[in-house]
Amino acid sequence: MANTIMVQDITPEQFSSLIQEGIKKQIKDLKRDLLIQKEEDQLLTRAEACKLLKIDSSTLWNWTKKGKVTSYGIVNRRYYKKNELLACLTPVRI
Repeated sequence: MANTIMVQDITPEQFSSLIQEGIKKQIKDLKRDLLIQKEEDQLLTRAEACKLLKIDSSTLWNWTKKGKVTSYGIVNRRYYKKNELLACLTPVRI
């Protein structure tokens, strides 16, 4: 049995406008989600990672040595994935 929707007391122009508004909202939400995903996937330098976490570079180095955060390298440069740094954060119980 097929689902049916009956539309009454609405002009074709109003119906078209409703559909367009729905599509615009979906596109806006999709763009927002893609921007958020793009921002989380970005690579950060050591300085940017320290600034994001509000820590000293020696703390970042220690966390990297201990395996708490993962660094990625190209030649002698080190990078950190923003989404992985944020994933390392844990809730603190008071």
